[in-house]
Amino acid sequence: MPIVIPGRYNRCMPSAKRPAKVQRWIDLITALLRRSSPVSFAALAAEVPAYSNPKQAKVARDRMFERDKDDLRALGVAIDNVPDDDGNLTCYILKTRNFYLPYVGVAPKGAPAPPPRRPKGPGYQGLPLLTFTPDQLSVVIRAARRVQQMRHPALAADASSALRKLAHDVSLIGDHGREITLPSATQASAQVLEILDSAVRRRKEVTFRYHSFGRDVTTERTALPYGLLFISGVWYLVAHDPSADAIRNFRVSRIENPAVNSRREQTADFTVPADFDLWKRAESRRAWELGDDDAITVTVRFDESSAYAVAGAELGAQQADGTRTFVVRRPEPFVRWLLSFGGAAHPVAPAPVVLAWKQLAQQTASLYGVAQ
Repeated sequence: MPIVIPGRYNRCMPSAKRPAKVQRWIDLITALLRRSSPVSFAALAAEVPAYSNPKQAKVARDRMFERDKDDLRALGVAIDNVPDDDGNLTCYILKTRNFYLPYVGVAPKGAPAPPPRRPKGPGYQGLPLLTFTPDQLSVVIRAARRVQQMRHPALAADASSALRKLAHDVSLIGDHGREITLPSATQASAQVLEILDSAVRRRKEVTFRYHSFGRDVTTERTALPYGLLFISGVWYLVAHDPSADAIRNFRVSRIENPAVNSRREQTADFTVPADFDLWKRAESRRAWELGDDDAITVTVRFDESSAYAVAGAELGAQQADGTRTFVVRRPEPFVRWLLSFGGAAHPVAPAPVVLAWKQLAQQTASLYGVAQ
């Protein structure tokens, strides 16, 4: 749930409105991940409200469960069937290591990388720990840079993204022992949060250095802070950007050297617009909605014969002609998301997004030797 902070850590947690099917999926995954041993449908139904509705016939509930399992498996959620005591495949398990990525660590210089840590319990305790030595990370850097030089746009972009993500967690070691660090850590600094919170409460202009992940550049920014959000474990500063005359979400972990306007400290520099709603801003955000780029409206047509596509369509705004519209700040993750529907969703406007989707589809097809 998002946490809304219009000032001094006042935490309000609005309930997000989710489609019924998505809510069932979340409930089912949660019930499975709570257990480290196989569980029957009867036990799962006690924790998934949609499966225990007394007004619904048992056969309808069973069909719903089977459809949900098939849809989740199609999305890559590895729900396994396990025999019961009589040998019937009526129990189910979702192993943590098949759902979450492992933890990643870095061994000190000169120390060998220990073997992967074995799972020690349920939930996150069941995730392995993969530890790299600095030399191994150096190999990763060289390999990724070689991929960047291959002139394959999709692979080069993925290699650059992987390096940036890794460098946000650890310091990478270069070819000659030179340490390579990229700006910003994944965790927001408590000191930065305190400064921004003060600016929000006193409605004072704030300046800072900001690393834009999409453009991979660091620039000086000036903003009028409206509030702080905590969404999916990440802090964001919601602020008006005078240079673009628009409201932006700035990821706090990418903010460096924030400074609050010190002139007339007890006087507000701005007034928050009466129609601004921080609660609304706190609604669940997706990868293509986040960022500080200008927003565009993308129109998409979905194939309603696909249950997966129908679920995706519900994330967009319904239009009279049957299409759906999405507010997009980062087109690249959005077209990758559309491609995941396997042809059951395609953009129809604007032209640059349609072209990007077609090019990515062609690149993916050629990579796997599939004729277009």
